[in-house]
Amino acid sequence: MIGIDDPFVLIAYFGIVAATLASLFYGLARRNAARDEITNEDRQWALEEKKVDDEL
Repeated sequence: MIGIDDPFVLIAYFGIVAATLASLFYGLARRNAARDEITNEDRQWALEEKKVDDEL
């Protein structure tokens, strides 16, 4: 079958293809599911990062 005689190699090959397809479909389904809200904690972190970067 497709030039691969060892069944374990064939299983690994199809497993990689299946995992890739599953990841692709999962990513497409969930790409807009995340919240885009910025919390006060995020703002404080960004301000501290900017302050540290400016001091360098």
